[in-house]
Amino acid sequence: MLFILLLIVSISFTTYSQESTNEIIPKRVYNTKKLKEVPIIDGVISEDAWNVVEWSSDFVQKEPNEGVAPMHQTKFKVMYDDKYLYIAIRAFDDKPELIQQRLTRRDGFAGDRVNVIIDSYHDKRTAFAFTTTAAGVKGEEIVTQNGDNWDDSWNPIWYTDAKVDNKGYTVEMKIPFSQLRFGNAKEQIWGFNINRTFFRKQERSLWQRIPNSQSGFISEAGELHGLIDLVSQKQLEIQPFAVLQYDSYPKEGNNPFRDGSDFKLNAGLDAKIGITNDLTLDLTINPDFGQVEADPGAIALDGFQIFFKEQRPFFVENKNIFNFEFADGSDNIFYSRRIGRNPHKKVGNNIETDLILQDDEFADVPQNSTILGAAKFSGKTQNGWSIGVLESVTANEFAKIKETNGNTRKEIVEPLTNFFVARAQKDFNERNSFIGGIFTATNRNLDDNFPELHKAAYTGGVDFRHTWHNRDFYLEGNTILSHVKGSEEAILDTQTSIARLFQRPDADYVDLDPTRTSLTGSGGRVKFGKQGGGNWRYNGGFIWRSPELELNDVGFLRQTDEMIQFTQVRYLWQIPKGIYRDIDLSAEQSTIYDFGGNLNKSRFAVEGRVNWKNNWSSNIGMGSSTQMHRNSFLRGGPRFKVADDKFIYAFVETDKSKKFSLKLGYVRIRSEENVSDTDKYEFKINYQPFNSFSMSLENVLEKTSDKSQYVTTKDFGNLKRYILGNIENDSWTTTLRLNYSLNPNMSIQFYGQPYIARGRYSDFNYVTNSTASSINDRVRMYNENEISENNDRFSIDENLDAIADYTFKNPDFSYVQFRTNLVARWEYIPGSELFFVWARGGAGSDDARNSLSRSFRNQILDKPLESTFLIKATYRFVR
Repeated sequence: MLFILLLIVSISFTTYSQESTNEIIPKRVYNTKKLKEVPIIDGVISEDAWNVVEWSSDFVQKEPNEGVAPMHQTKFKVMYDDKYLYIAIRAFDDKPELIQQRLTRRDGFAGDRVNVIIDSYHDKRTAFAFTTTAAGVKGEEIVTQNGDNWDDSWNPIWYTDAKVDNKGYTVEMKIPFSQLRFGNAKEQIWGFNINRTFFRKQERSLWQRIPNSQSGFISEAGELHGLIDLVSQKQLEIQPFAVLQYDSYPKEGNNPFRDGSDFKLNAGLDAKIGITNDLTLDLTINPDFGQVEADPGAIALDGFQIFFKEQRPFFVENKNIFNFEFADGSDNIFYSRRIGRNPHKKVGNNIETDLILQDDEFADVPQNSTILGAAKFSGKTQNGWSIGVLESVTANEFAKIKETNGNTRKEIVEPLTNFFVARAQKDFNERNSFIGGIFTATNRNLDDNFPELHKAAYTGGVDFRHTWHNRDFYLEGNTILSHVKGSEEAILDTQTSIARLFQRPDADYVDLDPTRTSLTGSGGRVKFGKQGGGNWRYNGGFIWRSPELELNDVGFLRQTDEMIQFTQVRYLWQIPKGIYRDIDLSAEQSTIYDFGGNLNKSRFAVEGRVNWKNNWSSNIGMGSSTQMHRNSFLRGGPRFKVADDKFIYAFVETDKSKKFSLKLGYVRIRSEENVSDTDKYEFKINYQPFNSFSMSLENVLEKTSDKSQYVTTKDFGNLKRYILGNIENDSWTTTLRLNYSLNPNMSIQFYGQPYIARGRYSDFNYVTNSTASSINDRVRMYNENEISENNDRFSIDENLDAIADYTFKNPDFSYVQFRTNLVARWEYIPGSELFFVWARGGAGSDDARNSLSRSFRNQILDKPLESTFLIKATYRFVR
């Protein structure tokens, strides 16, 4: 099949005759000069101060017609003084009334805009990007991986403005040298480029042309010369904050901790200290994340952890330096959501909790661990070292329990924990290669209170990347080791967790040892590919995760015991022709084995992506998965064969430059023998009726039917019964976002998301031969004489002696979550902000027999919700 696909691609390649060769593009140079007078940064380029330097122009299209002149030209000037870099930009447009002046909050990146890209390290891999829109909205990004990663979490202090006139629009920028990083040479030579987005035509043009066939972006920038005798401007910023918070919620009977309202006053401090011009120390004391958007709703029926995106500002900023994605997907040695997580011990009045309350006892349990303090030391030096060190301490957390006699006692639910991360990379080979390493340590002060937790966890890894032939080809890889220590109970829990399941009866290649007090594992990846030059792209590689690998004390790891081989081939049509702007056709193949040599999955897929001349885009893909087995499916039982499946998906998106745009998507999965079916529908609209207001509405409906959904495991004499059921699982998510901006520094945002998930079970059965080829041989159905239901429990009488052999709870569920967040933000002076936040929401379970809409009405519309009102003020002192 792969050969046939490659043959088709080759025929298409011959038909279109679009093979291209690498062009040698000369580096453009702009010579700046020191200013004589200081211009006013108001967006109007009228002062004589700008006359000390010349204009530069001759921009070239990057998209859609790479290499030709843009529809409208752009020109710019650059000058400097002892503390600032000054940039003036004139963006011509013969229809200024059509310029898209879309107001958003900072980093909105909407409408017509220009980006100034400065590689002050001149390492040809890293840059600082400063964006100003025609409406005067600013944005900033740290660019890494030679342009593959753009991180907008960086928020430096700088100054800009823009004005629209009868020739187009103009932009002025004033960038402090303290916000950049550079060496000590007498004359600085920086990488430099300017990108203009002509929004209504979705056209991008660059000052320094970069062909689409060229791999790399920062490395291909032009150069800025003439910066003489710059003095290092060490950064010093101190930002105290204060928060007033009022919580309102339904009163819960006689619970003294839930009397209907709470009031909190909080304060803390963030600071940035420039240790050198290259390296910065970030400090936070008692950080507050009250204005952070709530996590989306999700339910994991497979038992694995769910990855949630980091949204807390302290951990988001400069996160690229600490990143060590060692395998694929979300697996990472450092996952900052572990710091400040919810307490490990659960408190409640059922047997599934760690601390069981007596009748008429009440508990006040903290939602998250308190971060006493955290510090980051990070940056990149002129000689190519990227360095990151993070240290954080979270407090002992206690639950307050009101006893029946009126006394209050404390029970510890989370131990004092120290988290440490150190990361380094070194560039060499003229910045075409790097080698790096990472080390993490988690240490807990358990005091014999948490025998189930690791006392210590350590990970270490090395990574490398080498490119050659003008960066067209690359070889990259990494390898990691993990080591966890704890009590016999803690290490036994690790061995038997769903990521490992050493207790599986057919896992003779691993040893379950209940006396162990430590566990050491390994993992890694090696990958080779072609990423530039011509129209062909390809890659292939190998990933492994040993059964003993464990990262989840301060990292993220879903599954172990895997060896994955993968390949991908792509062909690109990069020159617009006929009705399309560009086309990307790809084919990929992978196989997954466990460390026992068992083949657990073989997958093949093809995908096509097209950007059309009318600025619409679409992609369609299809493929199949065969030989599918899951070691974790039976939660400690034997390896289970999952039905082979075939899938197809299609998405189409209209022109995003229009005031109204639409995205539609559909995913369909069908398995052999009709064991499982999935249909997923996505619908998203974006609407901007006027420049200061925008809205988006996204709906996702997923409907799944699976005859072999795992339910539970029960003992039947000396046998294990792995019980499955036919689940009808429906979920619906709607996400609404409203944005209104009074000006670039003042905005109001609304976020709302209801999430509803419902699962109904029927046709219960148990596993008889877990690896049989047919579902009819893998399971046996319970007949009506063997199964009965009473008081929400099922009783099983297999031997028909009128005595229940085992019982299990009805697994039906209906979960509803509703989260809203209304945030008014005012940046009253650069870097200092005032937030007004109103958050409202609730969550609960409903009768699974109800429809999704009925469950939403019962749990959300007909019940009082919880509300939080918050005022947060920050002030940034800058030297």
